[in-house]
Amino acid sequence: MGASIELKGIYKDFAGLRVLENWDLVISPSERIVILGLSGSGKTTFLRLLAGIEAPTRGQLEVNSQKIGFVFQEPRLIPWRTIRQNLLFVNDRANIDALLNSLHLEEFSDYYPSQLSGGMKQRVNLARALAVSPDLLIMDEAFASLDLKVKVDIMNDVMRLWQQHRFTMVSVTHDLKEALYLADRILLISSRPARIIQQFPVDLSEPRIFSSPELLSLEGDLLRLVCQD
Repeated sequence: MGASIELKGIYKDFAGLRVLENWDLVISPSERIVILGLSGSGKTTFLRLLAGIEAPTRGQLEVNSQKIGFVFQEPRLIPWRTIRQNLLFVNDRANIDALLNSLHLEEFSDYYPSQLSGGMKQRVNLARALAVSPDLLIMDEAFASLDLKVKVDIMNDVMRLWQQHRFTMVSVTHDLKEALYLADRILLISSRPARIIQQFPVDLSEPRIFSSPELLSLEGDLLRLVCQD
């Protein structure tokens, strides 16, 4: 079962600069949430609050999670450790072989990060987050730098793993299709100080298909919502 999250009146300031303003939000166990907003609006700050890296300036934040996995935009792998060693570094009790197999990395376990393509490094980045068996998976623009085919392949893996483990998932992106593919609910946030201005439920059949007519139709609805004055 995934983590549950509740925010009540959350504010976050940095040196007098208000970044988040009056966030009220409930995220149910196993729910998939995607945040859409402008660059610099506070999306990563929100993720850092959930992960416990930052504390709110004001308000109540409850993250009922035992283990959190964080997928960074850049892989940040330890260069002098092999892929297997990178995963064991975060959890030496993890079933590394099963994890490598699930993300199509089994042939690369003894490679070093410098020997991998960008897409393969990002698979390892995801595997590292999953190595802790998280009940909350946080992703910070995890697919932004990937070619489309690679992005879709890895997102397919994420959704397959979610079906198996039902972790709660919170991510940020600028890509509307990516948001629709991953989310049960999309939160649109304002420019800084960021407020939640709209919630967009995503009612799509499972398993999802990235190029399906129903997803493309919803993309038009979401685009109109994002671009409205």
